[in-house]
Amino acid sequence: MTYPEMRELLEKHGQSHVLRWWDELDDAGKKSLMRQVVHIEWGKTFLRTEERKRGKISPIRGMEIEEVLRRKDEFFEIGKQAIRAGKAAAVLLAGGQGTRLGSDAPKGAYDIGVTHPHYIFEQLVENLRAVTDACGATVPLLIMTSEKNDEETRAFFEEHAFFGYPREEVFFFRQAMAVCVDLEGKILLEDKGKLCRSPNGNGGWYASMARAGLLEVMEKRGVEWYNVFAVDNVLQRICDPVFLGATIQSGLMSGAKVVRKARPDERVGVLCLEDGKPDVIEYYEISDELAALRDERGELVYAYGVILNYLFRADVLRAIARKRLPLHAAKKKIPYLAPDGTFVKPETENGWKFETLILDMIKCAGSCLPFEVIREREFAPIKNRTGTDSVDSARELLKENGVEL
Repeated sequence: MTYPEMRELLEKHGQSHVLRWWDELDDAGKKSLMRQVVHIEWGKTFLRTEERKRGKISPIRGMEIEEVLRRKDEFFEIGKQAIRAGKAAAVLLAGGQGTRLGSDAPKGAYDIGVTHPHYIFEQLVENLRAVTDACGATVPLLIMTSEKNDEETRAFFEEHAFFGYPREEVFFFRQAMAVCVDLEGKILLEDKGKLCRSPNGNGGWYASMARAGLLEVMEKRGVEWYNVFAVDNVLQRICDPVFLGATIQSGLMSGAKVVRKARPDERVGVLCLEDGKPDVIEYYEISDELAALRDERGELVYAYGVILNYLFRADVLRAIARKRLPLHAAKKKIPYLAPDGTFVKPETENGWKFETLILDMIKCAGSCLPFEVIREREFAPIKNRTGTDSVDSARELLKENGVEL
């Protein structure tokens, strides 16, 4: 892109103020600003969080624990053959920092050990190795980092020799960023040559992977299924052949590991149907009446709590990418560079941050298999330093599952 082309593009979208300090930038600064402008995704639909209106909510039929256990061997064999054929890849969403744990390092680098160092990344790799050892084949491990933790994450894995996982099977890529705008829709500047940007949400993993050139690599390898999972659940099974086999056998377009809610008011998103399509309704969106509704067995009707461990068919993801996911907008306090060149830290919400959500990928896929897992064996989230869903609670669950800390 040339400077005249960039100016024309910005003027077309009413954003020419981005070039206010262009003449003050050095060559490196000008090139950097131009790259940022090139990557702006214009024309997306913004869904403001507080304005979202739900359609008709109804229960979704899932695969309960009893059926999973009864057909475990059948599903394992299907999943194992898919893994051996190179049809599965694991995608770790690891762009966050350990801020709530009192650390500025990547969250996955947090030490959860007691008698010896033991890191979140290490435990996740051990979980993956348990699966690949059982199947007799490895899978590609794609790790999504962020601008803040990319170099540190790569160095951490190198320092620890990838925790025994084959180096050639690990691929890093950075999460894309979305521009922030003020309440009138004008792009905010962080510095004279830097746009205000924030990570584009957990739904941005596929587009970010494609931008890094890894989609083409995976397609050449014959990958047909992506298992996407979050960094903070240290008990989850990754590329679980039973989950993979059940989803393949179901013929559905996606799969979601779920745990049965412990109580109606548990603060977890619930997999359900919205207007006949699979979706997740957040705990703050569901009414008390629906949350407490029980069936003839006395079980909660809306019981499938999602744990951010999903399977997606590769061809379905390609179709979703062509449609483009909507951007969800959240009103935030965003520090910015004012027109007079002063840096402002606002005391009230002054703009919008945008993100894509993996939940929209489930809805766009059109069908989903809720796959119930045993909470005590596969759900140990680390969101807080102490208390509920904390380092302490995760350590206890790991110990109960035979992990030496």
